[in-house]
Amino acid sequence: KLREEGQRKLTLEEKQRRRRCLEELGAPEFTEHLLQQAGCDGTRFATEVLQLNIGLYCNQACNHCHVESSPRRHEAMSSDVADKCLDILANSPSVTTLDITGGAPELQPEFRRIVRRCRELRPDVDIIDRCNLTVLAEPGQEDLADFLADNGVHVVASLPCYSDKNVNMQRGRGVFARSIEGLRRLNEVGYGNELKLDLVYNPLGAFLPPPQDALQD
Repeated sequence: KLREEGQRKLTLEEKQRRRRCLEELGAPEFTEHLLQQAGCDGTRFATEVLQLNIGLYCNQACNHCHVESSPRRHEAMSSDVADKCLDILANSPSVTTLDITGGAPELQPEFRRIVRRCRELRPDVDIIDRCNLTVLAEPGQEDLADFLADNGVHVVASLPCYSDKNVNMQRGRGVFARSIEGLRRLNEVGYGNELKLDLVYNPLGAFLPPPQDALQD
């Protein structure tokens, strides 16, 4: 029934009852607690990162994807919206990072234009491409690694685990092998040496990944 009808809205009485329970437990007010943890007084800082989700189409359908991207999703950023984002970037000197995600961002119509135009407008900006690695083997993407390298794009690649069994369980049969091939292609054009390449580990459950040193060993 919950799946069919969704979560019903809390009534005012239920909200008040939950607040009283939290107060009895001594739980701090959310905003107060957040500011204490951040060590600030709530004053807005200058924006340093502009993150763009430019579309939901993806060549994979991972069970951990929080935006439910898949080959069946075709929502994508329009040219007009991309132009507005680039205008904001050009006029926001405090922004030092352009973080492009999706879906598979490389498969979105505006991806390459955004990257090229960003390089023209703001050569100093760190452009991040959140890459699933298998996209490098997609038809029409044979030159993708070269494009990323030529534009000095910082690749943040998602590799759910070092185990082929776990990766294929989470992302589908054969994904681990194609991911490794994608990494090798990036290595060939300089990623992992003079070009920046980071790997993101995705746990299979509600727990944190092991320490990075242990994963590297």
